[in-house]
Amino acid sequence: MTEDLSPQPPPPPPPASGPTAPSGAPPTPPYGQPPYGTGPYASGPYGSGAYGSGPYGAAPYGAQAGPAYGYQPPKKHSAWFYIGIIGGSVAVLFLLMTGMVWLAMRSSADSASGLGLGSKIGVIDLTGVITDADKIDAQLRKFGDDSSIKAIILHIDSPGGGAAASQEIYHEVLRVRQEKHKKIVASVESVGASGAYYIASGCDKIYANDASVVGSIGVIMEWTNYGDLYRWAKLKSVVIHAGELKDAGDPTHDVTPQEQVYFQSLVDNMYGQFIHDVATGRHSTDEKIKPLATGQVWTGQQSLPLGLIDKVGGFRVALMDTARDAGISGEPAIVRPVKENKGLFAALDDADSLFSNPGKVLNPAPGFYFMWK
Repeated sequence: MTEDLSPQPPPPPPPASGPTAPSGAPPTPPYGQPPYGTGPYASGPYGSGAYGSGPYGAAPYGAQAGPAYGYQPPKKHSAWFYIGIIGGSVAVLFLLMTGMVWLAMRSSADSASGLGLGSKIGVIDLTGVITDADKIDAQLRKFGDDSSIKAIILHIDSPGGGAAASQEIYHEVLRVRQEKHKKIVASVESVGASGAYYIASGCDKIYANDASVVGSIGVIMEWTNYGDLYRWAKLKSVVIHAGELKDAGDPTHDVTPQEQVYFQSLVDNMYGQFIHDVATGRHSTDEKIKPLATGQVWTGQQSLPLGLIDKVGGFRVALMDTARDAGISGEPAIVRPVKENKGLFAALDDADSLFSNPGKVLNPAPGFYFMWK
């Protein structure tokens, strides 16, 4: 059998979907008849002109699917866009956490209050050199006026400080005890000397560890004399005064014999006040306290037989004893004053609290201190 290799006629064209039109002629039905062949869409703005040709009949709307009408690629954002989103999320999270902490603290405080009136022990920390009485006095007054706080513990770790400031806190302790009828106890941690012991002596009881340092009943007056520095720099201090002792203690000249007697009388008077107030607070007499008022310190273990403290023990011992004496059963709730969190600008405004003031080195005013050196 042989294959037919003769030329074959071309296959017929596929049937058209509609009548054909000569080249260059307008489309014939179904596109050439209404509603597409005539009417508003076959002529006018839609059949020709802007919509039949031009920008709408051709690119970018007719010939191709432009970004506005077809596929739109994802818009790329700058790095700052994502940084803003992350920063905003962190800020929201911080606010939520702050709110949760505040609610927890509030709930804790409310729970403590809910334990019943008189079920809490107020604790005031007295630490460092005593330079001002206002803060401690305000805390004592607040706890004294709070009916839910039945007793107060002064948690002391201080070598003392200014004579007047120490004395002022001592009298506030006595006032709260007498007027508010609240027990106030001193618990000495490492050091409770001089002005700090002065304050502790006004409490109902004094607790101290075996190795705590207490005592140092005495007064010291000091200032910096820089007269030699003036002379070395060939400077002269000019002072005009009325009264022989008006410039007593001027740091540009040595103390005269008359000034020595004068200042010693001031120190002796303060010393007598110290002894008397300690004797009053310890339910003793000036005669019994004076032999102990040598300015020296003793350990807690040595202080007990001397009558300077009431019991050897740390803060925990003082807390549980005080709670029991105040009629609190079980573990007492502890309340401490709220600490102020100063911002950066507030701290800079109070720079003296962060850094020592060099100008104080040349402070001409003598100072009187109940402080263990």
